[in-house]
Amino acid sequence: MDVPELLESASLLVPEDTATENDITVRDIWDYLVHDEWEIALGLLEELGDARSLPLTFWEKLAEAAEQLRMERSAAWCHWRCSEIRNGVIRADLTLRAAAEARRTTPIHSGVLRPMWDIGHLSPTGGRSVSIAALWVENMPILEPGGRATVRLVPLTPAHWMHVQAGQQITMHEDRTVAGTAVILEVQPPATVMPTR
Repeated sequence: MDVPELLESASLLVPEDTATENDITVRDIWDYLVHDEWEIALGLLEELGDARSLPLTFWEKLAEAAEQLRMERSAAWCHWRCSEIRNGVIRADLTLRAAAEARRTTPIHSGVLRPMWDIGHLSPTGGRSVSIAALWVENMPILEPGGRATVRLVPLTPAHWMHVQAGQQITMHEDRTVAGTAVILEVQPPATVMPTR
């Protein structure tokens, strides 16, 4: 499928009553599609998808359209949303340790890092056990050491995170030391239940 077909197909998956914060609806997006304003239509469809829970197919079509348009950040975000649907998402308020206090001296880029998290599990020997989750910084391209932001975590193994709940504090690790501390804001399970192994 080419870009217009992908965007048209994705727009058909959006309920007509869905609107962005600026009251843009899917009808408005059709006007942009008719005038070949594909980048604008893609951005508005992303906003509509963020306003309402939409199916995996919607995000897959947007990701493919963004790739064809060479809109790397949009493609990465759409692929990220696909991962959230498959694996669930945990939103948290993360504070990184300052560069002078931790190993990390460079900023974190959204979607690149898959740190380890101490979410309260113990190993069979009674020591700390960590779980892995990819990290996306909301509304910012990067998070500097010592910085604070709302982040989205996509668990590598969703079953490990079933007990995590809002208000719980967890710690981020890139090695044995604590790289940051987060307080869970929201937990959304996977859209489809995956069999555990």
